[in-house]
Amino acid sequence: MWADLRPIGRDKDTGGYRRLAWTGADTDCRAWFRTQAEARGLAYEVDRNGNQWAWLGDPDAGDAVVTGSHLDSVPDGGAFDGPLGVVSSFAALDELRGRGAQPSRPLAIVNFGDEEGARFGLACVGSRLTAGRLSIEAAHALRDAEGLSLAQAMERAGYDPEAIGPDPDRLARIGAFVELHVEQGRALDLSDHAVGIASAIWPHGRWRFDFHGEANHAGTTRIEDRRDPMLTYANTVLAARKKARLAGALATFGKVSVEPNGVNAIPSLVRGWLDSRAADQQTLDLVVAEIEKAAVERGERDGIDVRITRESFTPVIEFEHALRDELARILGEGGGSVPVLGTGAGHDAGILSGAVPTAMLFVRNPTGVSHSPAETASEDDCLAGVTALADVLEGLACR
Repeated sequence: MWADLRPIGRDKDTGGYRRLAWTGADTDCRAWFRTQAEARGLAYEVDRNGNQWAWLGDPDAGDAVVTGSHLDSVPDGGAFDGPLGVVSSFAALDELRGRGAQPSRPLAIVNFGDEEGARFGLACVGSRLTAGRLSIEAAHALRDAEGLSLAQAMERAGYDPEAIGPDPDRLARIGAFVELHVEQGRALDLSDHAVGIASAIWPHGRWRFDFHGEANHAGTTRIEDRRDPMLTYANTVLAARKKARLAGALATFGKVSVEPNGVNAIPSLVRGWLDSRAADQQTLDLVVAEIEKAAVERGERDGIDVRITRESFTPVIEFEHALRDELARILGEGGGSVPVLGTGAGHDAGILSGAVPTAMLFVRNPTGVSHSPAETASEDDCLAGVTALADVLEGLACR
């Protein structure tokens, strides 16, 4: 499975993956998912929001145990973020069948669409729509860098954008959702464990900073006469790093656009996107407020108009303790302990947590690097993750 999936959407120059939502690479990934489902005799379907499902047992029976993740990527992303969870889900089902396990509850594997939000700027679109955490109007208003709307992109890919929206009937089928994911950090590597259990997802969000200045000639305009928004932006980037470091939080300006974007032109507009996360809401609010204050104060000195828009936000998510404890019990039956750790990364499991019981398993990432071609996991650790997921599915669905 891994060999079949590996080349899809991979850039030959960077070695990274460009599997943006509703593109050709995404279509190829979806075809791969369907092939895997049908090869195992699973009932395949696509829901109203473009999420793919593969069912073992009667979906309408309810109380299903669902696993899976996503197949899309950030620009030049790694091979494991998302796909490891989907590949491991099919492999765990194979393992259950090899054990002769007989599920008493329906089982399903899911591929949620547009989890990364790399194309339209909002993460977890497929699961947000399903859970009713993204309105149809807001979804239709999403645009990519070329101005193409989400609805237009879906339609070009052969899906009906008019059908999107909350899907409570589908969620009512699910008794538990367990997502396996490569760890995006080094907590497991430092603790010398191959697999861990998620405790919570930090609160996190994305803010757009618009720095409006005055376009002018770079070779003729005196320094004293400039209203250069790049200076205000640069100072804000440095302020974000300092404020986050002092608070023990995270703050990153990872995307920027410049107008008119000429080498010999002072910009008229610099637009930067802030991603910020913290272990608790109070810390996150404080850090973002201080970054905003630094931007505005520097803008006043530089003659720059600063406008700030919060584009997305997800509060802290505590995974259901009962399900989390059940995973710990199942995985600890052999006498070993399984670490429980928090994460600053958002996931579909977090989005669904308000509607169904959810939990997560993490597989060790020795580099700690994610959203990069350097993201990795050893074959032994991946197999340990498959075994752990199979144990969990058996414990939950075959009781």
